[in-house]
Amino acid sequence: MTRRRWIAERWDEATATLVGAQAEHLARVLRAQPGMEADVVAGGRVFHAQVAAVSLAGSESEVRFNLAAELDADPALPVTLVLSVYKFDRMEWAIEKATELGVAAIAPVIARRTEKHLAQAALKRAERWRRIAHEASQQARRSDVPLIHDPLPLIEYARVASNSTRIVLAEQERTTTLRCAVEEAAAAAEKEMPSLEIAIGPEGGWAPNEESLFDANGWRAVSLGPRIVRAETAAIAALAVIAACLE
Repeated sequence: MTRRRWIAERWDEATATLVGAQAEHLARVLRAQPGMEADVVAGGRVFHAQVAAVSLAGSESEVRFNLAAELDADPALPVTLVLSVYKFDRMEWAIEKATELGVAAIAPVIARRTEKHLAQAALKRAERWRRIAHEASQQARRSDVPLIHDPLPLIEYARVASNSTRIVLAEQERTTTLRCAVEEAAAAAEKEMPSLEIAIGPEGGWAPNEESLFDANGWRAVSLGPRIVRAETAAIAALAVIAACLE
């Protein structure tokens, strides 16, 4: 049977500890007892572990593990998903699935066509997005949790210097495909894994001034194909293409 995997909030060389809601779920719902085995992620490393102690105290609950053998861990896909803020239910679905697919980081941005009330609420929503990514990482048996950046206006994010290959999905682009751009980045990186950033537009697409902004700051426009798809579909399809090229 596949062991459950948990991501610890605290750890040292010999132990790792779950705290708060995660510990309470493990103790009350799954009835964790000393000796129970699990895989535990501590500091980006995965260990075979055993429950050493359980303490139930509401928000102060703790489950402490003794760490045993270190296990092989699959690295994250070296991709930052630059995701325009759009309807929260669909965006949360995209964050969950992108996490399952191995994305390294997600950077929410406020685009010209992001609805005003969503833009205003985005910063307060970031902690919920981080919880979704944490839970999805455990479900997908990842050895890490993707970094969820605080939301920024697109004009700020697009201008920040980066060593990554920067790619933007653009409806008007028909010559260069995403696969072609990723394969070229991989060839240029030679034996290393290329680091990528890929920007996904909001409902309604990028505004003309945003297309100019990307072009002026070295982002490469690519096509995902001839069909018009929703933002969350584009995000998942793009990550699937990248994974097929790199993994």
